[in-house]
Parts: sequence; structure tokens; C-alpha cells
Amino acid sequence: MQIRLATSDDIPNIMQIVRRVVPLMRASGNLQWDDRYPNPEVFAQDVQLSQLWVADVDGTLAGMAAITTDQSPEYAQVGWDIHELAIVVHRIAVDPDFAGRGIAIALMQQAETVARERGIAKLRVDTNTQNQVTQRLFPKLGYTFAGEITLDFRPGLNFLCYEKQLN
Repeated sequence: MQIRLATSDDIPNIMQIVRRVVPLMRASGNLQWDDRYPNPEVFAQDVQLSQLWVADVDGTLAGMAAITTDQSPEYAQVGWDIHELAIVVHRIAVDPDFAGRGIAIALMQQAETVARERGIAKLRVDTNTQNQVTQRLFPKLGYTFAGEITLDFRPGLNFLCYEKQLN
């Protein structure tokens, strides 16, 4: 497996992953993503900003994650200082064919690598309250639960926030 920055040529394959993941998310009650979000324009902006990473397994995209410093203003709802620089993981997903193969762990480890390279000690992530997979994953990776928020751009949904402090 190779973790690398995504290119614009990767966007069609990324969207295929999204189209495969969304029905599984929705079937489990997780309405975080739909046919409008995330979309090719969001991923194109991530590529332009060099903040979209992909997991490539033998030439096949197995997952992706946006590794950013973008903090939603709503993060303040859990007491976080959103003006404090932090690496924030958004839009993480793994192709169902690659589930259970450590793809999400590798992408989250890439976030730590990016944080260390930039001298940033905090990592943050949020997930829908119905996403049981990430709720189990983040604590295993050393993230601590910080609280629950709502996001203006995803009305009617609640999100759980997690944070990790690097040494």
C-alpha cells in the first residue's frame, strides 16, 4: 500500500468509492454523506490545496482522506480553541472491497505524519453519531472523545468530536 497525495486524475475513482460507501452508510443509519456531499468539486479543491491523500493498493484506489487545517466554527461547541492550529481529518472513506485491511489506519497515520512535518501537535476529527466504525477506530488510535456538535452545513445531524495530542 502506498499513501500519496491525490491528483485530479484520481477524482473519478474517488467518486466511485463515495458511490459505493454512501449506500452502506445510509443503510446503517449514517446520513452524513449523500448524493450532494462530498462531490467532485470538494475533492478538486482538496487536490488543488494538496490536502487530499489516497491509499493506493497495487494501482487501485482503496481509500482517501482530506488532511487539512480546516476547523468548523462549530468545533467551539466542545470547548476547542478553533484558532489554535490543528490537523483535521475530513472526508475519510475506504472502498468496501478493502475493508478490514488497515486502510483507514494508514490514512490516519498519514495525518500524524503531516502534523509532525508541520510542527503541529493537535489532531482533530469529527464523525456522525451513527458511524460506529469510526467511533471504534479513533479511540484505538489514541484519540479522546471531546463532545458532540451540530454542523450548520449538515442540518439535522449530530457529530462526535475526537482529539489527539502528539508528543
